[in-house]
Parts: sequence; structure tokens; C-alpha cells
Amino acid sequence: MSMAVDAGKLVGAYRKDGISVAVMGSHSALEVCAGAKKEGFRTIVVCEKGREKTYAEHYKARGGIGVVDEVMVLPKFKDILEGAAQKKLMAANAVFVPHRSFQVYLDFDYDAIERKFEVPILGSRRLLRAEERTSPRNQYFLLEKARVPSPKKFKSAKEIDRLVVVKAGEAQWKFERAFFLAASGADFRKKAAEMIAKGLATKDSVEKAVIEEFVVGAQVNANYFYSPLEKRLELMGTDARRQTNIDGILRLPASEQAKALEYLEPKYEEAGHYAVTILESMVEQFIDYGERFASACAKEYPPGIIGPFALQGAVKPGPPKKEFVVFDASLRMPGSPGTKYTPYSEYLFGESVSVGRRLAMELRTAIETDRLSEVVT
Repeated sequence: MSMAVDAGKLVGAYRKDGISVAVMGSHSALEVCAGAKKEGFRTIVVCEKGREKTYAEHYKARGGIGVVDEVMVLPKFKDILEGAAQKKLMAANAVFVPHRSFQVYLDFDYDAIERKFEVPILGSRRLLRAEERTSPRNQYFLLEKARVPSPKKFKSAKEIDRLVVVKAGEAQWKFERAFFLAASGADFRKKAAEMIAKGLATKDSVEKAVIEEFVVGAQVNANYFYSPLEKRLELMGTDARRQTNIDGILRLPASEQAKALEYLEPKYEEAGHYAVTILESMVEQFIDYGERFASACAKEYPPGIIGPFALQGAVKPGPPKKEFVVFDASLRMPGSPGTKYTPYSEYLFGESVSVGRRLAMELRTAIETDRLSEVVT
């Protein structure tokens, strides 16, 4: 197997006055580009043929509007691993910002990301694989090391003694969720069989599924930024997910929900996010958990987190007091551009700062202080 990429050496050959910011055309590419443009960087979006219109037309930079300077169109997203595409990015002095779609469209090939993708990554390259629930030393391992409260896990269906959520991969799209609820081992087996029969999950995805206690509370995503230059954790904003038909089902009266479920399978596919706020009395708890998690990542995956990450969970009621319980972690650029519409970055910087801009600010500081090798991997 080839050696891990030495991003410090690669970026050392870059012209510091001509750094570009590159990102794959999906997920949060516009957020990355908007932030980069505010800090004076040239932006490049890598697209799959047929999926470039948003970036090449609607948000193309021209005449004082738009945020995308250049679009690189490839036959398939995964062709970004080919030498020609990488050489073009490096010739443009590009640093690459990873997000969830980067992992998805490379078929979760973390060996290739770590060893074949030679473009310097603005963020932590090694931590990307820890996001997968089926990986060793994964996000659950990191949450445990960080002593961050998370739902009870069950090794098998026969251990179920309360309401649980079963997190299985969707049959057709590995990145989507074929989640279902169960209250006993028998209930698990019945619902799993139904999901498999309907083609919503596979036997393999159910066998590998995570079974965890269902946390009843107000769902919140805490979006953070860890600055290796300032050695500081920042709470950038808080939001919650909108998910296709489960959100629509929940808007119905209980009697109508029962009727709807006779014809519909609940779907937890992402449809977007919306900004929420937390009680000021809980800010310290949220920041404490973020700091603990960042510290655990630094110990287990040095150099640890560089830039944005998120802890997703729910606020449980007391007694003795309300508690944020985390059931998911995102170890790269989050998918919500709306966190700047919560007040937390303004409390710190005097103005609302998006995650994309905060990342570009860190890059700008790294260049100006000759510390670029500390923010790329």
C-alpha cells in the first residue's frame, strides 16, 4: 500500500499569494465558496457532468455577483482521484475542503482518500473514516473516550428492553437511512423483515445496524469550529434537521398519522436544516462537550480536528437537569449553511460568521503567519 499523503510537503511548494479553495459540487459547496470569497480566495468547484448547472450558471462569479470562480467538470465524481484532475487542482494551488458528499461519492474509500488523493486537505484527512458507524475506533468510540453522554447501545436485538432506533443503511443508497423503531426483540425481527421485504434495507445492512436507545427530547445539532492556530473551540451555531416524509407525518394529528402509516413508510432522508437556539444556561454544557470531543480526537487521531465539526443529539428533560445527549458526530464541514442565523458566532466575533467563512479566516491567518502546514493534512 502506498504511503500516506504528506500534505505539508505538497503545500510547501504552493505560492502563498495564490491559494485557491476547492470543494466537490454538492452538500455545502456554496457555503464553502461564499466564505472563501469573503476572505479573498479564488474558488473551484469539482462537479460530475450533468450536475454542474448550479455552480456553472446560477452562482458563477461574474460582474460582482456569485461565488464560484471555476467549475471543473469530470465524467464521475470519483474521477477526482485520477492524476489529471489532481494535477490541475494542485497547479491552481488548491486546498480541498471535504464534506459528506466527498466521502459518499468516493464510495467511502478512505484508503484512497488518505493515500491516493494528493491534494492538500483543509481539515483532518484521517478523521473522516471515524464517522462511519461500522468502522473500528469510530465516532461512538470517540464519544466514549470524550465522556460525552450518548444513548445506550445494544449488541443484539435480544437485549432490547426499551424503545430503540435501529440505524441501518438504506438498500439503494448507502448514505441514506433505513431507520426504524422497535421496542423488543420480536418487534425488531418483525420490522426488519418488513424493511427487507419492501427493499428498503438488506439483510446485511440490518445485521450491521446500530441499535441504540431512542432519546426523547428536543433535537439539536451543535456546530463547532476548532482552531489549531488559536487552540480554541468555538460554538458556531445550532440547528436541527428537516427530513422528508417523517416531518410531514409528524404534522398530522395522531389519528391521521395512524391512517397515513398504513400507506407510507417513514423516511428519514435529509431535506434541509433550520436554525434553532438553545437556552443560555446550556451553552457551557454544549461547549464543554465540544472541547472534550476535540481533545479525544487529538489523542486518538492526531493532529485531531482542524476546523468544523458537529455533534448531533437531543436535549433530555430533568431531573436533575436538562442534558444534551449526542447520538451522531460529523467530522468535517457540516451540511447546514444556516447556523450563522443563530447568535453564537456574533457573540464571539461581533458579527455573524458562517462556518465557510470561519474556515477561510483560519486559512487566511495560517498563510499570513506561515503556519499553513498546521491546517492541512
